[in-house]
Amino acid sequence: MKILLVNKYHYVKGGSETYYFGLADLLTKLGHEVIYFSMADINNKPCEQEKYFVSNVDFNSNISTLQKVKAGFRVLYSFEAKKNISALIEQEHPDIVHINLVHRHITLSIVRAIKKYNIPIVFTIHDLNCVCPNHEMLVNGHVCEKCLHGRYSNCIKNKCVKGSTAKSTLAAIEAINYKRMKIYDDIDLYITPSYFYKKKLEESGIIHSEIIHIKNFLPTDTVYSDNNPDNGYLLYFGRISEEKGVLTLVKAVEKLENNIPLIILGTGPIEDEIKEYIKAHNLGNRIKALGFKSGDELKKYVAEAKCVILPSEWYENGPYTIMEAMSQGKPVIVTNYGGLPEIVEDGKTGFICSPFDSDDLKNSIKKVCSLSDAEYKAMSSCAVEKAKIEFSPVTYAQKLTQKYNEIINNHKKKG
Repeated sequence: MKILLVNKYHYVKGGSETYYFGLADLLTKLGHEVIYFSMADINNKPCEQEKYFVSNVDFNSNISTLQKVKAGFRVLYSFEAKKNISALIEQEHPDIVHINLVHRHITLSIVRAIKKYNIPIVFTIHDLNCVCPNHEMLVNGHVCEKCLHGRYSNCIKNKCVKGSTAKSTLAAIEAINYKRMKIYDDIDLYITPSYFYKKKLEESGIIHSEIIHIKNFLPTDTVYSDNNPDNGYLLYFGRISEEKGVLTLVKAVEKLENNIPLIILGTGPIEDEIKEYIKAHNLGNRIKALGFKSGDELKKYVAEAKCVILPSEWYENGPYTIMEAMSQGKPVIVTNYGGLPEIVEDGKTGFICSPFDSDDLKNSIKKVCSLSDAEYKAMSSCAVEKAKIEFSPVTYAQKLTQKYNEIINNHKKKG
């Protein structure tokens, strides 16, 4: 079959793009044809469909007042995206459209365009944008569910989008508009990487189509190993932002008596704050913030760590950070938030601690450090075996293509 994959970024920016390109590779290897629809960007991977991509807009850049007004209207509804995807569909005639991240830049205006052609739509939920205007369910560093049941005025009142009344108002209007249009009902199937997200979508009452939970998959070329060395350092890699709990991690390591080193890899909005804390508390010999790493260099850091830590303080979905660490036989420490407890078995593949609690996180780190060689090896092997089974691309492809065929056949019957 021919599958049209949609995502606002056509280069690897985060977990959703890891999924987007991984899915394309997986489907192509199974003999399907994959085409793309995205946003133009100088960082994009080459693509035959790029002439149909929507124009780029960066809502965080310094742009003129007129450009801000145009960008604001585009948040609500993109006529360009609707027009361009219609042209692409008429040229390529896909059997099914699979949407990923589209809010703000591409917008769900494309849904109505796709429905004109009676093409089924699948939507993988990578964030909480469908039920929360700021997509994170966070206000001032704390989880907030006030908009979950459609009370979007809370977004404006609390300035939930980057502390801006204007941006929060646009986000709230977007949410109200989609709800009024019942646009989510035009999507045939929703896929959530975590069962937690599935429950949140159901609880919201905004979605009436089928919602299924399938855990994310690891790339087909993943090399699994429980024989990697333990070079005695803790590792955090990913976005350095408040909701990731990086500062809580630094404080936990500061409290440890064993002086085990911590390596932090990545960039983000609180990167300078983290570095200043490390310097102010004389932790430079123990904690190293080494910036962004990727490819083989990042894989080496993961493979040689004692433990990988993701101390998130928001509702994580199905983070690749933990999946990749487990594939390399690394014990993992996560917080009891969102979909994280669904991935990690406490005491078997790692440890689960409370969010915002540096003491509890410290104790989880001490548990890893106190494992005997035999216990560490057992945990490592358990992590790898769990990764092979639960993050299998083959299993994912079987489940997904089965649903694809089911939905396509249903559309054919309806005519």
